[in-house]
Amino acid sequence: MANIQQVALRAGVSVATVSRVLNNVSSVSPKTRLKVESAIKELNYAPSMLGKNLRNSESRLLLVLIPSISNPFYTGIINGIENVAIMNDYSILLCETDSNPQRENIYFNMVKNKLADGIISMDPAVNKQKLNELAENHSIILCSEYDEDGTIPYVTIDSELAAYHAVKHLIKLGHTEIALINSDEKFLYARQRRSGYEKALKEFALPIRCEWIYNTEHLDFENGVHAMRKLLQLKEKPSAIFAVSDTLAIGALKEINAVGLKVPDDIAVVGFDKISFSNMTNPTLTTVAQPMYKMGTTAANMLINSIKGNTVESVILDHELVIRESTMG
Repeated sequence: MANIQQVALRAGVSVATVSRVLNNVSSVSPKTRLKVESAIKELNYAPSMLGKNLRNSESRLLLVLIPSISNPFYTGIINGIENVAIMNDYSILLCETDSNPQRENIYFNMVKNKLADGIISMDPAVNKQKLNELAENHSIILCSEYDEDGTIPYVTIDSELAAYHAVKHLIKLGHTEIALINSDEKFLYARQRRSGYEKALKEFALPIRCEWIYNTEHLDFENGVHAMRKLLQLKEKPSAIFAVSDTLAIGALKEINAVGLKVPDDIAVVGFDKISFSNMTNPTLTTVAQPMYKMGTTAANMLINSIKGNTVESVILDHELVIRESTMG
């Protein structure tokens, strides 16, 4: 990347003159300004908005990209990130992308313009191409959702194995008719959790029935309610539900209760994430615990190490199946 000295050399002026052009000082003649602006364009020079040397400037700000602030899954991760950031004299800026490319561009430009030192992305719908391009020159860490084919370091759990353990638990309780409430399979975690679900069924020679696999557009509670409503309208109803997030599972619980069925006597339910609300439901929710706080601290440490110029390796953390009333009465 070109520096201010190279721009000055190309334009045949002093560094101070380039600086005056960048700061829009009126004392520069139109002819000189044109020469400097042409040199900037030719060299693709991007001045630091902090007015420091590009290589040395630090904002001490980390961006945390999440798709929606309303999903409680992110709370523990954010706490972990913030604690590590503060201990290392960094601040964090929480960026709700709403899976909106225009918003993403604003945050990416903050990093390019040295208004932020790096990004932790938890947005599964993030523009992978742009993120990979940004990662060539800037520090990026993926948390939870990651790119199988990408080179950006990540911290996550083994979603396929976790789903397999959850469904195997239901099978060992005697369930043979297990439905899956999944999210959009354009997301890696959704494909991995479906794969774990199918792996458990195959292992016990149980059929994989398309009508028992329901894909939602979002992870909201209402999507879980709607999915469960559809599954309960089937001629052959499942005896157990595995949902790929607790918010979907809690929605399913509400609909089961609303139609007068009992959990787990009539239908058992397993969720995924172990958000704080999962222990407040009636009955309490069996769920796959993701180590959210540890994911956050790990991601923050990885990002800070990357900013310092250290090589960072991806990390896969352990999960745990937390068995509660929704599968055991």
